[in-house]
Parts: sequence; C-alpha cells; structure tokens
Amino acid sequence: MNNNTIERIRRFTEDRDWDQFHSPANIAKSIVIEAAELLECFQWSDTEYDISKVEEELADVLVYCRNMLDKLGLDEDEIVNKKMDQNEAKYPVEKAKGTSAKYDQL
Repeated sequence: MNNNTIERIRRFTEDRDWDQFHSPANIAKSIVIEAAELLECFQWSDTEYDISKVEEELADVLVYCRNMLDKLGLDEDEIVNKKMDQNEAKYPVEKAKGTSAKYDQL
C-alpha cells in the first residue's frame, strides 16, 4: 500500500476520532465481519459475482488490516516476510508443488 493511501486511511480515522474504538480486539472482529461480507459475494456461485462488490468488501478488509498494523505498531513487509519464511519452510516446493495437502500431510 503506498504512503498516500496509508495516510488517507489514518486521516479518515483521526478526523472522526475513531481511534478510541479501535482496540486490537475490535479491529480483529471488524476484519472477520468484513471478510464474511467478502465471502458472501461468492455465496451461491464461484464464477458469477459482482466484481465491484468484491472490490468494496476487499477494501474494507484491507483498511481494517491497516488499522491493526498501526494500532500494534507493526510493519506489513516485516510480518509478511516473516510468515513467508515460515510457509516456505513448511511447504518446500519439492513436496508441496501441485498439491493442496496440509504441511503435516506432505
């Protein structure tokens, strides 16, 4: 996410004095709620969906994730790369390529 977008999200929250409601638990709940709304876009079909509604719900998830990063003082690149290191160790290409098996089933 570029800095202009991040600052816009922060300004939106600050201008409305909503940080007082943004405890980590409340933000986590909001992420799950918005993710469920994203899933609802695909409720009755895997192929027929309204892309504008998908964009809207995905944006809501991303905004709340950005708020969580800010609230906890986390760096998105750092935590994503840390998780990717773990995933690469759990799912080595030579064992995981082409299969959806869980790491403990490889």
